[in-house]
Order: sequence, then structure tokens, then C-alpha cells
Amino acid sequence: MPSRPHNPYEELAELADPDPRTEPLPLLPVRLTHPEAEPGTEPEPGLETEPGIPSDTDADDDPWSPPDHRRAKRRRRRRRSRSPFAAVPRALKLLIAALLCGGILVLADRCAQMYAEKKAQQKLQQELHLAAAPQVDIHGFPFLTQVLEKRLQRVDVTVPHVAAERVSLAEVRASARDIRLTGSLPNAVRGAVVGDLDGEVRLSFDDMNRELAASQVRFSRRDDHAIGADGKLTIAGQELRVRAQARLQLSGRQSLSTNVDDMSLDLPGIATYRPGKGRGLTLHHETAERISRDAARAKALLSVPALAERLGVSRADVATALRSEEELHRLTGAPRFVEALTRVNLVDAAVDHPWLLKKLGIDPHLITALTSMRLPEFTDRLAYSFSLPKEARNLRLRDVRVEKDGIRASLEGVELPVGADS
Repeated sequence: MPSRPHNPYEELAELADPDPRTEPLPLLPVRLTHPEAEPGTEPEPGLETEPGIPSDTDADDDPWSPPDHRRAKRRRRRRRSRSPFAAVPRALKLLIAALLCGGILVLADRCAQMYAEKKAQQKLQQELHLAAAPQVDIHGFPFLTQVLEKRLQRVDVTVPHVAAERVSLAEVRASARDIRLTGSLPNAVRGAVVGDLDGEVRLSFDDMNRELAASQVRFSRRDDHAIGADGKLTIAGQELRVRAQARLQLSGRQSLSTNVDDMSLDLPGIATYRPGKGRGLTLHHETAERISRDAARAKALLSVPALAERLGVSRADVATALRSEEELHRLTGAPRFVEALTRVNLVDAAVDHPWLLKKLGIDPHLITALTSMRLPEFTDRLAYSFSLPKEARNLRLRDVRVEKDGIRASLEGVELPVGADS
């Protein structure tokens, strides 16, 4: 039988002195019985032990051995090296994996949508000959599913600063719905057919002020269908104040133009010139009052028979007024004379009697320049029009209106081919 390991504690026990106050107790035999055994039954064989020592704790059966500290360290290292997800339930792991996969798919769908928007911007800029790339927004999710079905739900396009003859459109905005792609995917898409389109064209007053009148004339709203112009024009070296009104009108399905009317050019503090048939040069009320109080100017007017007749003064009264200062003041000081003088057209008199204009304080060269200009030469400085690009021939304008910041017109179209099929 092999010897058991040496126990150092046994040597310590042998060295201890016995306690003289106590006597060693006699050792009695101990019988071990099962806790559930009935009284009077014999213990099972093998349960008898040495007196006073249970069999389960016998030193011969449970030898002492020194502790193994390396094993404890290995257990601690194994516990620390375990994955933090080891305690996560399996269902939660599956949920996290599904969310990650969904996020990747959404990111891929969004990247494909942004790529398609960029290509559409480049294509529109190339086909419409635009100076700046338009803004294209493709709506609907998921995008790739729409592409596979070759049918997009909605696409919004915003084009800034579109050249339109003399002026540029501040913005053209359109919203297309039910876009059917033509051709085979993915690289052979030839174009598309837009089922329904509506949008808006905007022409700002700021652009009109800059491009039409070089900041000398300001445009503003008069009413829902009329624009007012107020500013300055230089004619024959003299600066005149110009006022006009332009009426909006649609020219066909794709063009908008203006009809300038009620135009006037003021010689500050002297007279107003209105071009056109039946109009001409008329004095301001203040100027007429000054002439009525100035005998020399009043006589100059009355000495022209055509003007005296237009003023409603008979030849006899003219003759009397030219001979008598008192009669002249009585005639020219009447309110009806001043009112009649503001309504007289001086253009004819200026042509036949240029000296009269000098008497009235008006430069004859300016009147000659004004009368030699035709009405279109005036109105062309303020008139404008614009048309949609020829590439957009399937669109039409409607519902034109004037707003505070400019002109707006609605766009509409149905079944519009775009791209190679157009």
C-alpha cells in the first residue's frame, strides 16, 4: 500500500502538551445509521467506523494536498476572456443582425438613389443647355424596387436661372409623377415617359431691374395682371423720369409677353411727354400757373393763333390782352385759363414755333428727340417676353399672375416623353 503524503500539521499536534485539567474521555464505538432508517434496524455493512470518527471524514480516505494556485489563476483568466455577447440571448442576437442587414440595405438603396439623381442632373443640364445644374429629387422608398419595376413614383426638378430672350427666369420648378422608364436595365435605359407634370415658372423683379433697365428703372406690382415701371431714362442728354404700365398676356402655349401702355416721360418741374397717337407734350400745373403770372410768357402763348384757339380765347380778347396789361392779367389769372393751359398739346407749336419752347423754359432739342422717336422705341426699353425652351415643347403655360416679388406662371403637361424617346 503506498504511503500517504506527509502532513506537517501532525508534527505540530504531537508537540502540543496535554491539558492537565482534563482527563481523556474514553472512546466509545459509534454506529452510523441512515437518517431515514427506522429505530432498531441494523446499520448497513461498512458503516461502522473507529470510535468517535465518522467514516466520511476519515483522514485515510481524504488525504491532504497543497493548494494549486495556478489553477485558480487560469479560471480567472478564462472568465475575463469570455466574449461580452456570451450572455446575450440568442433572439436578441438575431434581432441585432437583422437590424444591421436592414441598415446596409437602406444605405445601399440611398446610395443608388443619390447616384441616379446626380446622373439625371447632368443629363438635364446637357439636354437643356443650362448654365447651372438643376436640382433633382427622387421620391419614394425603396428606390431600387421602383427601378426594377421601371416606374418611379415622383421626381421633383428645380432649374435656376433659365435664359429666356431678354430676361432670365429666376426659377423653373416641376414635379413629375408616374414616370415610366423605357429600355432595359440597368445600362440601356433610353428615356422615360412622364404621366403627369405640374410646376411653376418665376420671373423676379430683381432680374428684370438688372437686365432690362440697368438698374435705372424699377418694376413693381400694379395688380394681378399689370406691372408698373418707375425710373429714369436719358434722352438727348437730359434725364427724364419715366412711368409706364405693362400688361401681361400669354402668346400661345409657351410664351409670355407684355403690352406697355400708359407711358409718360416727365421733364422735372416743366412738362410731361406721353408718346402715342392723340398724346403729346403738356405743361405741369405749377408751370401753367407760373406762365399765367408772367406777362411776357403769356403774351408769347397768345401770339400763336393756334394755341390761343385751343385755349378758348377769341381773337378779339387776344388783341385786347396784348394791348392792355390789366386785361391780360384778368384773362390769364382766371382758373379756367390755367386748367386749359395744362391740357394743351404743345407738340405742334414746338414744331412750328421752336422759339416758343425757349420762352416756356423747354429745350427744343429735347422735344425734337422725343417727337422723332416712335412708340416702339420707348416701349422696347421696358417690354419683355419669354418662352419655354424648345426642348420643352410638350409643356404649356397657364394662370399667369403678378405677385409681390415677380411674375409667376403655372406649368402643366401629360404623357411627356423625356430622353431618347422624346
